[in-house]
Amino acid sequence: MSSEDHQDIILIGAGAAGLAAAAALGKSGRSVLVLEARDRIGGRIWTHLEPPLAAPVELGAEFIHGDSPETSALLRQAGASTVDASGEHWSLIEGRLQRRTESLLGKVRAAFERAAVLSQPDVSLESFLCGEGGRGLPEEAREMARAFVSGFDAADPRLVSLHSVAEEWRSGGMLDSSQSRPLGGYRTALLALSAGLDGSRVRLQLHTVVSAVRWNDHSVEVEGRWLGQPFRAHARKAIVTVPLGVLKAAAGTPGAIRFTPPLAAKQAALAHLLSGPVLKVALHFRRPFWEERDSGRYADASFFHAPGKVFPTFWTALPVRAPLLNGWVGGPPAARLAELPDEQIIRHAMDCVSAILPAGDGVPELQAAYVHNWARDPYAQGAYSYVGVGGGNAREVLATPLSGTLFFAGEATDTTGEATTVTGALRSGARAALEVGRHLEDRR
Repeated sequence: MSSEDHQDIILIGAGAAGLAAAAALGKSGRSVLVLEARDRIGGRIWTHLEPPLAAPVELGAEFIHGDSPETSALLRQAGASTVDASGEHWSLIEGRLQRRTESLLGKVRAAFERAAVLSQPDVSLESFLCGEGGRGLPEEAREMARAFVSGFDAADPRLVSLHSVAEEWRSGGMLDSSQSRPLGGYRTALLALSAGLDGSRVRLQLHTVVSAVRWNDHSVEVEGRWLGQPFRAHARKAIVTVPLGVLKAAAGTPGAIRFTPPLAAKQAALAHLLSGPVLKVALHFRRPFWEERDSGRYADASFFHAPGKVFPTFWTALPVRAPLLNGWVGGPPAARLAELPDEQIIRHAMDCVSAILPAGDGVPELQAAYVHNWARDPYAQGAYSYVGVGGGNAREVLATPLSGTLFFAGEATDTTGEATTVTGALRSGARAALEVGRHLEDRR
């Protein structure tokens, strides 16, 4: 099977960024071909609905950090809303669960400010913690900083830019933002995005693995396989929205895309941006047993923290009451765990649940478990991006169009402070659509 179609824009990837760009371009009257390797839209958004559960199982993105007008507008369009995901946090300290009010990260944040790290040359977070600026911190605060940057940012403390961490953690930043989730899951936002595609202008083609992109100042040709057969298409412009891990994939590996000519202008940015690993396991129990423990002490728990455990963080579906616990690990520990089969990963998660919430009346009865290994997914090759040392402008460079022909979107290219999030992906898609539109107007 082969295609020699010509259109205004080829869009590679039908995640949040790709769908947002396609919707905007279709509304402006452009012809768009959206190519997606998977058999579904959404990319690193993947909602699984399990009929007995009152809450959705999110295998990918789940939370909304802070205000996101873009996501809220999509949810309203789909007749859905957001729910507040804040609640009680319980930590396993000296063998028992305790509610902790002291902010260890606040101590680290204060150390950043005392050392004026943003006015100093960039180093890694680990270098700071082991150096003069971090030596005055309690050891548990340093350990919390390492654990948090691994878990929240999916980053390696030895590689992540201190400047990027200090920006994110400073007062008024993402740590101080509210936390919510779409009621019914992110699939509702995807449904709104896909429903907004103009079928007369936008064609969505799944099962299409792009392996080569040839481009010049005037046109783009893509090659790959559609339903296993050779495929080719041409356009005036292309928007590349594949995840950072795919852009960085070595030639010849599954999921890699060969660009001709190579993306020489992007190499420094790609070297300074890293794709963080994450493992998330959704555990569906027969009943929400933690709500019954210790006379209902944890009935309103949103998060359980277990520093040092294989899965150091679990969260519930609150405010929805459902027998669902989500286990989470990111950064270097996730990279090591990702090498194991799914069955062993699930077993590790269950062992951690038993350690956090010891079962006096036996092991809680597990109904089902869900895990998707994003690091081993050839069309993701990681969870989301983070900035390495010295990569202060890497996102801006990666987002910059090439010769008015190749454009770039996706959370790794967001320059509004929302990189790593669905909001960042949506904004980047809208930005790329505007850039393409301007270039097409200029050529008329």
